[in-house]
Amino acid sequence: MKRTFPVSIIVAAIIGAAAAMASGAPAAAAEAKAATLYKNPQCGCCEGYAEYLRDNGYAVSVKPTHDLALMSREAGIPDDYQGCHLTYIDGYVVSGHVPVGIVDRLMSERPDIKGITLPGMPMGSPGMGGEKSEPFTVYGIADGAPEVYAVE
Repeated sequence: MKRTFPVSIIVAAIIGAAAAMASGAPAAAAEAKAATLYKNPQCGCCEGYAEYLRDNGYAVSVKPTHDLALMSREAGIPDDYQGCHLTYIDGYVVSGHVPVGIVDRLMSERPDIKGITLPGMPMGSPGMGGEKSEPFTVYGIADGAPEVYAVE
């Protein structure tokens, strides 16, 4: 049996859907950027960072690997600038516990670089415990030496 609905119900549904999309509620879920995070199998702080990204609108899949240093080098990140995990988001590499505001900036500005990195495992950074004791310096990775991309 074919169901028919009055035009007023159809129009109300369309207006309601448009209003919801304008508010950002369903659109936010649809616009979540896919991220693939590579980490050492035993690392717990990397799981914390993945959850942090998820909480901030990224759809993160986690892949354990024993080749993280090699993968980082292949992504163009010098050894002294490598973070504790490697995330690929929309054509960029994000190495380490980079704050989401800086990741979002990278996604919106779309500079001509390979990606960004927060070297090491700074205390107080997203996914890490402890108190932040100094500003986080995030470097842009391109051909040549890394350059400061942001300080937070």
